[in-house]
Amino acid sequence: MRINPPVVPMAAQALVRLPAPGAMPGGMVFEPKYDGYRLLVFAHGGEVFLQSRNLRDLTGAFPEIAEAAAALGEDVVLDGEVVIHTGGRLDFTALQRRLNRRPATAARLAAKQPAHFIAFDLLEHAGTDMLTWRYTERRAALESFFQRHALHTPWQLTPATTDRDLAEQWLTEWGGLGVEGVVAKGAQQPYQPGQRRWFKIRSRDTAEAVVGAVTGPVTRPNALLFGRYTRGGRLRLVARTTPLPLALRDEIGRLLTPAGPGHPWWGMRLTVTWGSRDPLSFTCVDPDLVVEFRGDTAIDAGRWRHAVRAQRTRPDLTPSDIPTLD
Repeated sequence: MRINPPVVPMAAQALVRLPAPGAMPGGMVFEPKYDGYRLLVFAHGGEVFLQSRNLRDLTGAFPEIAEAAAALGEDVVLDGEVVIHTGGRLDFTALQRRLNRRPATAARLAAKQPAHFIAFDLLEHAGTDMLTWRYTERRAALESFFQRHALHTPWQLTPATTDRDLAEQWLTEWGGLGVEGVVAKGAQQPYQPGQRRWFKIRSRDTAEAVVGAVTGPVTRPNALLFGRYTRGGRLRLVARTTPLPLALRDEIGRLLTPAGPGHPWWGMRLTVTWGSRDPLSFTCVDPDLVVEFRGDTAIDAGRWRHAVRAQRTRPDLTPSDIPTLD
């Protein structure tokens, strides 16, 4: 093969809305952005290697994908997303259960909740390196590959469109299905490993939660830690904010009161970022203030996986007005 692992996949930079027409020479193509794991599939001579975005070997975690790739009988390198469906939507938590498992456990999980591979790029086929091909050429080759093999489960071909209105529809209507947003790609772009030359736009919705703790001074907090109550009355952490705008720091700081050891989060240990071991320094506050925030649709068991953006205080609401965390 001409392309061998590890390969740092091409990536996207974040935007808050679809890029303006003409932002990419030659036009744009839009694809859904899925709530899954980025996965590169290398198949050569019946041997298969599944590589994650951060270059980890996930071959053992998704045996059903590896088996399907070996059955293709062709040398191929595919780029896409591995997902698991549960109850009509994508289930990120089910994907996490696949990591660091023994082969027998991974096989059992695969039989119970099989994964699917949603392909969106073809990087090599039958010894032909396609990295320098235009997106439209690679897409045509990918569609031909799917048609020639009559691929079905666990294979899926991602939708793609040049219709801006349809892309906006995906942003507003597909969030509840586990589609995180939209990726905009240049129709004439080659595939550039490790480069952030695509654009990603996340679907975002507003919600409310109680401020349970802050980072930085209570009188002028840097960021907020949001909580929601369970039906049993326990306050659970559900989201963290990005750094607050300066005006909002002053407004919120005037409404907060530091809490003592009786706070439900007193002594709780948090890390600076997901997957980090560095402890986060925070101060608990009385959970009285309700704040509206805007977050994406990557929500696991009621918790926002990515940082959210505080929008405004809601003095018209009390903690009892907030939906309970089931």
